[in-house]
Amino acid sequence: MRLGDWYERYWPTIRDSVRPATTRAYERGWRLRVQPWLGHRRLETITAGDVEQALTEWTGGASTKIDALAVLSRLLDGAVRAKLIPMNQARLARRPVADPQLNLRSRALTPEEVGVVLNAIPAGPYRNYLAGLIYTGMRANEAAALQVGDVDLDARSIHVHRSFSADLDGRIKEYTPKSHKERDVPIPSVLVPHLDDAMTGKSRSSLVFTGPKGGRINGSNVRRAIKWDAIRAVLDRDDYRLHDLRHTLATLLFDGGAAANDVQAIMGHSTLQMTERYSRARSDAARRGAERLDGLFGVPPRSGPSL
Repeated sequence: MRLGDWYERYWPTIRDSVRPATTRAYERGWRLRVQPWLGHRRLETITAGDVEQALTEWTGGASTKIDALAVLSRLLDGAVRAKLIPMNQARLARRPVADPQLNLRSRALTPEEVGVVLNAIPAGPYRNYLAGLIYTGMRANEAAALQVGDVDLDARSIHVHRSFSADLDGRIKEYTPKSHKERDVPIPSVLVPHLDDAMTGKSRSSLVFTGPKGGRINGSNVRRAIKWDAIRAVLDRDDYRLHDLRHTLATLLFDGGAAANDVQAIMGHSTLQMTERYSRARSDAARRGAERLDGLFGVPPRSGPSL
């Protein structure tokens, strides 16, 4: 059986097992990369070397190539289970080197910048929504799906267990959070007035954050309503995204002394490695090392903050 024929048979199984955004990425990976290079090949003839050769010839960055490799690997996994091939050769191929990681701390707002952003937005639904993103670290689609019954002001926590996302037909549906990870996020005192205002007069099943007319909120209408480009200009950050607000909480939690595993749980990260990208611990390792060496050689410590 050729890989293209197996795709036609097995694609519905893959499509039904992943989220719509992943489905779209896999479909592009197949159509633009895997199918043109390997779709004509018989399953049993595809080797790890063939996969690596294709990876070198595919266009796009590392993340794009990894998406294409992922759909190929899922197809071959299915072929193994169907006993069409003995093993998945894509798993033996060397993965592309990941794109350089952004310094996520640099994407976070300082406490002063938080004030600048919120004060630039008129009091009301949109300011409440952005305060929710900043002070809880929720993703935009998680905050949009938050219901009054998910908020426990007495326990100072919010239970995050749903999100909104477009399905393959463009219709907005409710899904579990990314990686299917439910979690509890904190309610700091500065967020309470925003939640009180957003929830007043609503039932437990009502959405917490809605537009001025009570409609469902989303990133596009928020950016238009609050004139996001003007806020970028005030911050002097031309490339700042609404999603970047999420980075603020992780950074502030670390700066406040929170443990890495607590930050991971609050942010819903799948790995501790992702969480530690927000910590100063490694970036300040050289300075701390210099201080220790100075101590060994009797050099007085330099003035300034020390971690």
